[in-house]
Amino acid sequence: MPSMSGPDTQTGPENGRGAVDPLARLTALEGVPSAYAAVRDGIDVMLRDRGLRRTSPETTAESLLRGAHASAVLEGSGSTLAEVRDGSGDEIAADAVRLSTVLLSLVPLLDSAPLQALARLHTVAATGRLPEERLGRPRDAEAAERLRGLGSLLTARTTAPALLVAAIVHAELHTIAPFGSHNGIVARAAERLVLVARGVDEKSLVVPEAGHLALRAAYESNLRGYASGGRAGVHAWVLYAAEAYAAGAEASPLRRAAE
Repeated sequence: MPSMSGPDTQTGPENGRGAVDPLARLTALEGVPSAYAAVRDGIDVMLRDRGLRRTSPETTAESLLRGAHASAVLEGSGSTLAEVRDGSGDEIAADAVRLSTVLLSLVPLLDSAPLQALARLHTVAATGRLPEERLGRPRDAEAAERLRGLGSLLTARTTAPALLVAAIVHAELHTIAPFGSHNGIVARAAERLVLVARGVDEKSLVVPEAGHLALRAAYESNLRGYASGGRAGVHAWVLYAAEAYAAGAEASPLRRAAE
């Protein structure tokens, strides 16, 4: 797979502060700059035009709930959104909802100590499903090493769009599968967390999980391509992710409320 030490993410031009930008090569791939500029513009317009400043906490809560439902379905849940809303969903849905309720509180931790934030994501999602000593802990030494690489990526300076960073964090976590369970739910939660922490969607109104669910066949296919390694798989994933973010913006309760 294209790990953080691989040729597609490790080398590239300096970021202006004397350090190598770990995502420089991805930002130079054909179609990537225009795709990410377009989707960011679309998100910005949606947030501005739909009255972001008047957004209530209830709208954010609804976005998080919709995201939890979509993430749970992608993880194998059979619960409907209505069941998730009234608390009668299955165990997978309950785990995703529990994680969604604490997600935004982890924004400062992601910035200062990303590995701790990722561990906390897993701990919350898997509480009651795994023995306590396995919560938030990598499943083996290789997974721990890969997580450290991801932590380095999250603290590195890069000129890459925040949306692209979120896409890579998602794919890396899903591919590494560092924890004993709930890796998909954690990967999608981390993606949303990056979007909030890096200022794309500070009130978490886009529903990227719903974008992936709407494009499920492409989502799963492109994750497999990313995991198989090589430039083509990475390229396909980042182009796919831009499309998924646009679908996630369409799924926002802010947009739906204005229709």
